[in-house]
Amino acid sequence: MLLVACGGKEDVKTTESAPIVESMKVTLTSAQVKNAGLTFSKLEEKEISSILKLNGKIDVPPQNLVSISIPMGGYLKTTDLLPGAMVKKGQVIATLEDQQYVQLQQNYLLAKVKLKITEGEYTRQKELNSSKASSDKIFQQAEAEYKNAKINLRALDESLQLIGINSNRLNEDNISKRVSISSPIDGYVSKVNANIGKYLTPSEVLFELVNVADIHLNLSVFEKDLPKLAIGQKLVAYNNNTGLKYPCEIIFIGHSLSVEKNTEVHCHFNKYDKSLVPGMYMNADIELKNVKAQTISEEAVIRFGNFEYVFVELKKNEFEMIQVKTGAKENGLVEIINYSKLKGQPIVLNGAYSILMKLKNAEEEE
Repeated sequence: MLLVACGGKEDVKTTESAPIVESMKVTLTSAQVKNAGLTFSKLEEKEISSILKLNGKIDVPPQNLVSISIPMGGYLKTTDLLPGAMVKKGQVIATLEDQQYVQLQQNYLLAKVKLKITEGEYTRQKELNSSKASSDKIFQQAEAEYKNAKINLRALDESLQLIGINSNRLNEDNISKRVSISSPIDGYVSKVNANIGKYLTPSEVLFELVNVADIHLNLSVFEKDLPKLAIGQKLVAYNNNTGLKYPCEIIFIGHSLSVEKNTEVHCHFNKYDKSLVPGMYMNADIELKNVKAQTISEEAVIRFGNFEYVFVELKKNEFEMIQVKTGAKENGLVEIINYSKLKGQPIVLNGAYSILMKLKNAEEEE
């Protein structure tokens, strides 16, 4: 068609020296094909190791997050905690004061005295009743008062334990208006919600503590990738900001999908690192073994702009540049994910960039 339209020998020479471009297609002369040294291959299904790339963040199990509050409320008198501070299990982290602590201790000690009196009366009436020296009614009344006193003392004992007072050590000489709060875990302080002098109600949280001994990596995995994963599978987690890599192992795979069709996969770090903190975003690479894929030699794939392409021979000396999406790479082979248009087609290996140069030159001449 070009020969007819141009109608001259000079035009014929132009046609011979420049490729004809139609969209992403290009036609070369026989001489150009020979000079490019083109070789061809076709897609082959092979088993290839691939890398599944995921992302998520560091998390801790619910039992490792502790909210500290005081069941009876009170005024915060002392604390030196700051966010990020490390604490030990049993360490006193705050003290509170309130009149109700004094009242509770007083009630307990008075109940203890009353129990002793009612117990003595109960024992005496029991002996009298057994010899019919007292009526059953009097004995039953003494028994009821004794049991009531036991119940009252037990309830007050439990109330003392709620605010950290050991009733076995409490006596009339050591009643205190102040109670201490101790850390129930080893860990660090994530939040401080109170200041000195503030009155805290039972529903308020003073501090939040985190036990980092069992931190784990929480990854988000799409439904289509779930069959590729298994408990005990190894992976490597990393943070792009630090460049450090951390070996991990999958310990739990979620069984429910979100609206976005993904689920959570929990992984355990092989070794704890203090630089890993809850909430930190992480990337992860999971090597998948023996995955069947449509592959081609890496030299067949060329990069043009921000995309990857291969050249397919449509017929002799005529080629089409087709955009591809690549996947795993191993031993010089690359996985082609969108392979439907390429199956059975001859794909250019050696010389693909030469064809690309011809194609670009043709576009510039236009």
